[in-house]
Amino acid sequence: MSNPDLINKTILFVKEKLANAEGGHDWFHIQRVYKNALLIASGETCNEIVVKLGALLHDIADSKFHGGDETVGGKVAREFLESQSVSEAVVTHVIQIIDNISFKGGKTEKHFSSIELDIVQDADRLDALGAIGIARAFNYGGFKNRVLYNPQIAPNLHMSKEEYKNSQAPTINHFYEKLLLLKDKMNTETGKQIAKERHHYMQGFLAQFYAEWEGEK
Repeated sequence: MSNPDLINKTILFVKEKLANAEGGHDWFHIQRVYKNALLIASGETCNEIVVKLGALLHDIADSKFHGGDETVGGKVAREFLESQSVSEAVVTHVIQIIDNISFKGGKTEKHFSSIELDIVQDADRLDALGAIGIARAFNYGGFKNRVLYNPQIAPNLHMSKEEYKNSQAPTINHFYEKLLLLKDKMNTETGKQIAKERHHYMQGFLAQFYAEWEGEK
């Protein structure tokens, strides 16, 4: 199968699998990450098919929506890729990306590294920043029925991986516990530059949010 055919079939597969997904982790999230990944990859020496497949399949079965099972995404991806006769080397690399891309509280040590993982991870993290990142944070907070903000509940900046996964904190806390930390965790120069701009936008949003909360603006 030619690479364009494989990518087209992968897109159709992902659209079908995520047809009823939560709005921050749906096909449009995948599409944005895919575009981000292509942009970053254009400035790097990398295996383009691995980047494309990694971006398209990175959230094919997010553990947040599968009882915390962190293996399900790799299993679903492997089954699909093998059905398309993709080489074992590419399948393994894509699964390594899926298994290592997540933030998980920022405390998880990487057990795999590659430029392709760096690219897809940056692309995914960019979608958690800026205007889109703000929209996704509140969309997911609403999905989980979390309060917008509670001044009496301070952000927890020292959460374990399990605490991060099980947190029910207000959505605003998520900015400090994850989103504002991403700028300094980017891998590529392109990712760092875009993240810096989106980070600044979020800081402006938070300043406006607090001013409105206190009735100052």
